Amino acid sequence: MGLPKNKQTDELFASVLLLGSVEECYAYFEDLCTIQEVRDLGQRLEIAKTLDAGGSYQNAIEKTGVSTATIGRVKRCLNYGAGGYRLILDRIRQKGEQQ
Repeated sequence: MGLPKNKQTDELFASVLLLGSVEECYAYFEDLCTIQEVRDLGQRLEIAKTLDAGGSYQNAIEKTGVSTATIGRVKRCLNYGAGGYRLILDRIRQKGEQQ
Protein backbone atom coordinates (compact mmCIF):
# COMPACT_ATOMS: atom_id res chain seq x y z
CA MET A 1 0.00 0.00 0.00
CA GLY A 2 2.30 2.81 1.15
CA LEU A 3 1.95 6.52 1.61
CA PRO A 4 0.09 8.51 -1.01
CA LYS A 5 2.52 10.04 -3.48
CA ASN A 6 1.02 13.37 -4.34
CA LYS A 7 1.87 17.06 -4.34
CA GLN A 8 0.73 17.65 -0.75
CA THR A 9 2.77 14.77 0.65
CA ASP A 10 5.79 15.76 -1.45
CA GLU A 11 5.55 19.32 -0.11
CA LEU A 12 5.20 18.10 3.47
CA PHE A 13 8.36 16.00 3.24
CA ALA A 14 10.23 18.74 1.37
CA SER A 15 9.28 21.19 4.13
CA VAL A 16 10.75 18.88 6.79
CA LEU A 17 13.99 18.70 4.81
CA LEU A 18 14.25 22.51 5.00
CA LEU A 19 14.53 22.45 8.80
CA GLY A 20 18.04 23.20 9.96
CA SER A 21 18.06 22.41 13.66
CA VAL A 22 16.28 20.56 16.43
CA GLU A 23 14.86 23.87 17.67
CA GLU A 24 13.37 24.55 14.22
CA CYS A 25 11.85 21.05 14.32
CA TYR A 26 10.27 21.79 17.70
CA ALA A 27 8.70 24.98 16.36
CA TYR A 28 7.44 23.41 13.13
CA PHE A 29 6.11 20.21 14.66
CA GLU A 30 4.40 22.14 17.45
CA ASP A 31 2.43 23.96 14.79
CA LEU A 32 2.02 20.94 12.50
CA CYS A 33 1.07 18.16 14.95
CA THR A 34 -0.60 17.67 18.28
CA ILE A 35 1.61 17.00 21.29
CA GLN A 36 0.32 13.40 21.32
CA GLU A 37 1.19 12.87 17.64
CA VAL A 38 4.77 14.02 18.21
CA ARG A 39 4.99 11.88 21.36
CA ASP A 40 3.73 8.85 19.41
CA LEU A 41 6.32 9.37 16.68
CA GLY A 42 9.10 9.66 19.25
CA GLN A 43 7.91 6.49 20.97
CA ARG A 44 7.94 4.57 17.70
CA LEU A 45 11.52 5.59 17.03
CA GLU A 46 12.50 4.52 20.55
CA ILE A 47 10.77 1.16 20.01
CA ALA A 48 12.64 0.66 16.73
CA LYS A 49 15.96 1.48 18.42
CA THR A 50 15.19 -0.90 21.28
CA LEU A 51 14.17 -3.80 19.04
CA ASP A 52 17.08 -3.21 16.66
CA ALA A 53 19.49 -3.41 19.60
CA GLY A 54 18.04 -6.81 20.51
CA GLY A 55 15.64 -5.60 23.17
CA SER A 56 12.40 -7.42 23.91
CA TYR A 57 8.82 -6.24 23.79
CA GLN A 58 9.03 -5.89 27.56
CA ASN A 59 12.07 -3.60 27.23
CA ALA A 60 10.16 -1.45 24.74
CA ILE A 61 7.11 -1.32 27.02
CA GLU A 62 9.27 -0.24 29.96
CA LYS A 63 10.92 2.51 27.90
CA THR A 64 7.79 3.86 26.24
CA GLY A 65 4.67 2.57 27.96
CA VAL A 66 3.02 1.70 24.64
CA SER A 67 0.86 -1.32 23.86
CA THR A 68 2.17 -4.56 22.43
CA ALA A 69 0.11 -3.79 19.31
CA THR A 70 2.18 -0.65 18.67
CA ILE A 71 5.40 -2.54 19.29
CA GLY A 72 4.25 -5.25 16.90
CA ARG A 73 3.53 -2.69 14.21
CA VAL A 74 6.96 -1.12 14.60
CA LYS A 75 8.59 -4.55 14.50
CA ARG A 76 6.75 -5.44 11.29
CA CYS A 77 7.82 -2.17 9.70
CA LEU A 78 11.38 -2.62 10.93
CA ASN A 79 11.57 -6.10 9.43
CA TYR A 80 9.28 -5.89 6.39
CA GLY A 81 8.52 -2.22 5.81
CA ALA A 82 9.77 0.28 3.26
CA GLY A 83 13.21 0.53 4.87
CA GLY A 84 12.70 3.89 6.55
CA TYR A 85 13.50 2.69 10.06
CA ARG A 86 16.62 0.88 8.80
CA LEU A 87 17.79 4.01 6.99
CA ILE A 88 17.39 6.20 10.06
CA LEU A 89 18.77 3.68 12.57
CA ASP A 90 21.88 3.20 10.42
CA ARG A 91 22.37 6.95 10.14
CA ILE A 92 21.89 7.43 13.89
CA ARG A 93 24.47 4.70 14.50
CA GLN A 94 26.92 6.26 12.02
CA LYS A 95 26.53 9.69 13.59
CA GLY A 96 27.20 8.20 17.04
CA GLU A 97 30.35 6.49 15.77
CA GLN A 98 31.62 9.76 14.27
CA GLN A 99 31.26 11.66 17.55
